[in-house]
Amino acid sequence: MIIRNEKEDDHRIVEELTKRAFWNLHVPGCNEHYLVHQMRSHPDFLPELAFVLEIEGKIIGNIMYTKSKLLNNQNHEAIILTFGPVSIEPQYQRKGYGKKLIEHSFEKAKRMGYNYIVIYGNPCNYVGLGFKSCKRFNIYVGDEIYPSALLVKQIGDNSLSNEKWRFVESGIYAVDNNEAELFDKGFEAMPKEVNDYQEEFYIMSNSRVTA
Repeated sequence: MIIRNEKEDDHRIVEELTKRAFWNLHVPGCNEHYLVHQMRSHPDFLPELAFVLEIEGKIIGNIMYTKSKLLNNQNHEAIILTFGPVSIEPQYQRKGYGKKLIEHSFEKAKRMGYNYIVIYGNPCNYVGLGFKSCKRFNIYVGDEIYPSALLVKQIGDNSLSNEKWRFVESGIYAVDNNEAELFDKGFEAMPKEVNDYQEEFYIMSNSRVTA
């Protein structure tokens, strides 16, 4: 197993991998492979934190990061990180490769001086990696909403002041679905399907922590 930085020659391979990993996962179809394609040219993208995982010379996983920020009530800004998509080939999932890839990226991000990572994700997948509810860090979105899927991990020594912080993710995540559909036409066609996990994702994505 080798984890290394993504190279330009990897771009198409990673996009195809991302499509296979996310297709029909959250919704019928997916747009994550288009997001990966667009992300690389965005000013918030951090190529130093774009990694691929190889098994016997074959790329079976990848992770990508962007800068994001937290704003307090005085509009003081803290630059933090967000990762995603993180993809593992379907036949290699649930075997620990995703965890190894993510933890490798944590170490590099910490050495780069970042203190916090904030993501949207299923808590069942990420609490084992040290992520906690955004409510525990007073990090919210919108009109002081604390989404159940908004998760936070502290990786550095500098702690946030004990006040409320609004999470502002990179604009790259506002994907144009029409453009994503056009982009997907350049890939192998795959059938769109409805499944039970999509409903689970919908419920988690739209629930919030109130206590």
